[in-house]
Amino acid sequence: MPNPTFEESLVFINNEINKRKNKWTLTILAWIDYEDVAQILRIHIYKKWHLYDPSHSLGPWVNRIISNQIKNLIRNNYGNYCRPCLKCAASDGSEGCSIYSKQCSACPLFHNWEKTKKVAYDTKLPVSLELHQQEVHNRANESIDIEKTADNIHEKMRLALKPVEYKVYKSLYVDHKTEEEAARLVGYKSSEVGRPPGYKQIKNIQKVIIKKVKEYLNNGDIDIVY
Repeated sequence: MPNPTFEESLVFINNEINKRKNKWTLTILAWIDYEDVAQILRIHIYKKWHLYDPSHSLGPWVNRIISNQIKNLIRNNYGNYCRPCLKCAASDGSEGCSIYSKQCSACPLFHNWEKTKKVAYDTKLPVSLELHQQEVHNRANESIDIEKTADNIHEKMRLALKPVEYKVYKSLYVDHKTEEEAARLVGYKSSEVGRPPGYKQIKNIQKVIIKKVKEYLNNGDIDIVY
């Protein structure tokens, strides 16, 4: 099957690029808008065109490149500087933290960001961050590999917690289930009217979890991956 040229496929490529416009959420970046992004994507696809295998559908190949490049552009323009809390399972609201009550330097991850990245974070953007949570949600810090560090925390908790405690931990902080769903998973019920099942038990287990995570982080017993 002959390999179509980039020029012959350009209409299709442009349509696929335009479908991803809603994925570009960094509208606060004054120096780059989606038209700039689209041009960057077209150039990148053109440079990779010799790698396209015409025996496979063009759509998945093009969309994989588009998706990866949008992630890279967001990361390179902002994600490298944002605080680690944005991808932390303990993050609770815009400034809250289920381990330290608020996102602050008491957390070793936040403390490291504050020392190494906060200045760049404060100066990188030319305008106010009124849409901050929407625009940088789930963007990782370049200095700390949040996903691998979180995996290390999860593994440490798997070994440190009792079986029931770890079930609750995994439900709340890995699978992101509600407290009520976690209670049902371990078979807790409630005898209090108006209380969700296992209200007291879940709260007590959360206290144990938070105490142990704090202890391990403060003692340096969890490997922080950079």
